[in-house]
Amino acid sequence: MMRSWPVIAAMVLALGGLSALAGYEMAPPRAAQWREIGWPFPRDGWPAGRAFRCGTAECGTEVEVYLRSKLGFCNCDSGVADDDEVDRVADVDMISPRFVPLKAGDIVRVADMPGRIRVYDLDGHRTAIGIAVSHRCDLMAVAAQGRGDAAAVRRATLKFLESREIRASMIAAMEGR
Repeated sequence: MMRSWPVIAAMVLALGGLSALAGYEMAPPRAAQWREIGWPFPRDGWPAGRAFRCGTAECGTEVEVYLRSKLGFCNCDSGVADDDEVDRVADVDMISPRFVPLKAGDIVRVADMPGRIRVYDLDGHRTAIGIAVSHRCDLMAVAAQGRGDAAAVRRATLKFLESREIRASMIAAMEGR
């Protein structure tokens, strides 16, 4: 019995290591380059949301993304209907009151919710992205800003929103959990 103890201990350690490795490999990927920061905006009529930052080394440009749900704040029949609605509800005005659309917006789908996305110039040096998507009568507002070109900021923002962790968080927020 004493001779088999080291063999049993080695087997237990090996199995534990393999289990840990399998758990790591099976875990959903995180948006590791993004880190959560404090909500930077003053209180308004809606609860504070979540804010995230990604550095230039990881995202190609520094980008900050702000998202929050606005429950009961969307047209139950048509959802997010047009660019004017994105301008009003996507919280880009919280980043800067002077935002200028660069072009007409596009239809987008985020976390299986339909809506619209629009790109803005803030001050000639920063780009903002406004996204408004809906689920039933509820709205998810997403605003992002970065110093890179508009395509890079948009690409980084959409890639972040597609991550499993953020999709799950957005869906849970829209369901009031």
